[in-house]
Amino acid sequence: MKLLTQDKFVLKLSLTNPIHFLALGFGSGKAAKAPGTFGTLAAVPLVLLMQQLSLTPYLLISVLCMLAGFYICDKAAKDMGVHDHGAIVWDEVVGLMITMIAAPAGFVWLVLGFVLFRFFDIIKPWPIRWLDAKVHGGFGIMIDDVLAGIFALMGVQLAVYYLT
Repeated sequence: MKLLTQDKFVLKLSLTNPIHFLALGFGSGKAAKAPGTFGTLAAVPLVLLMQQLSLTPYLLISVLCMLAGFYICDKAAKDMGVHDHGAIVWDEVVGLMITMIAAPAGFVWLVLGFVLFRFFDIIKPWPIRWLDAKVHGGFGIMIDDVLAGIFALMGVQLAVYYLT
């Protein structure tokens, strides 16, 4: 079984290119199976580092990563010649950042956030599915995961409220 994809479109990207490196979630998007899940996993160390920050810098970094993501994802998609290829996982990285805004530190909360984000990213309830289908370019690649992150954020915060 191959661990890394041999997809001809993914092979157009290079991890030595900083834009491609970020779009591929530090290389995690090259996973042969479940690149979105691996992209979300690649976000975990970043989120753990960010959780050491107060809310304002955490939000600032998240917003900057989201705004940069519009360009990063658009550029990678154009270089691949495919809109929203599964290997482009920067949107998953940002989605987990959003999910974990103001979440308590701890393994349980991180796992809950991870599971909720993946759930909303995969199931794509309305309006996430609509945005995924109708909005294109870098903004379109990012926006469904941003919204999935917001849904997951609400789930984490509800759990924090009711369980702590």
